[in-house]
Amino acid sequence: METNQALLLQNEPSKKPIALWRFVVPLLIQTAIILAVPAQSVYTLVTGKTAILQTIPVDPYDLLRGYSVTLNYQISSTDNLKKLPGWTDLVKQNPGADKQYDPLSQGTNLYIILEEQKYSRGIPQAWKPVRVSGQLPTSLAANQIALKGQHSAYNSITYGLETYYIPEDQRNDINNDISTARPIKPGQPQPIVVEVKVNAQGKAIPISMWVRDRKYNF
Repeated sequence: METNQALLLQNEPSKKPIALWRFVVPLLIQTAIILAVPAQSVYTLVTGKTAILQTIPVDPYDLLRGYSVTLNYQISSTDNLKKLPGWTDLVKQNPGADKQYDPLSQGTNLYIILEEQKYSRGIPQAWKPVRVSGQLPTSLAANQIALKGQHSAYNSITYGLETYYIPEDQRNDINNDISTARPIKPGQPQPIVVEVKVNAQGKAIPISMWVRDRKYNF
């Protein structure tokens, strides 16, 4: 009897402990995903090149939403970009788009080449868009950068620079300054520009915002 029980125990499959790597690997993958965005921001902050973007006039009540600021830029509108060299070629690369209402397919990536403008003091001068490209340029002048954007709905381009959360200690000052920031005359630029860092792949992060002659760091 004892011999039979021993044989049965020997024939039963042994319950092996689950390997530790089955827990560790998924955890490492999740951690890497969580850290990827901050790491990319740090990389852009350290290696990126500074550029200045011009906002477009908006109603302050639409601009300020709770604890955040929502901005659009001159280069956000395809109506402004279609005047630049390279736009026609970019449209030709989108044969499936509705040329009458929206010349680019939604989700189309593009690069806006911006050129630095000289200024002496006060609010920085916004960089001037000089060209559009469907591919990341391989060489640019020392005073130029390529900013990556993506075509979204309603003939607009987004750059991941449209929403900023306002630090609590700056909230009242920023709200008051933005509410009173108006062009002095029709046709003048909105007195709000945003300083960004752009890395070699064209991705950007915001650094600061100038409202008239006051600078607010993000």
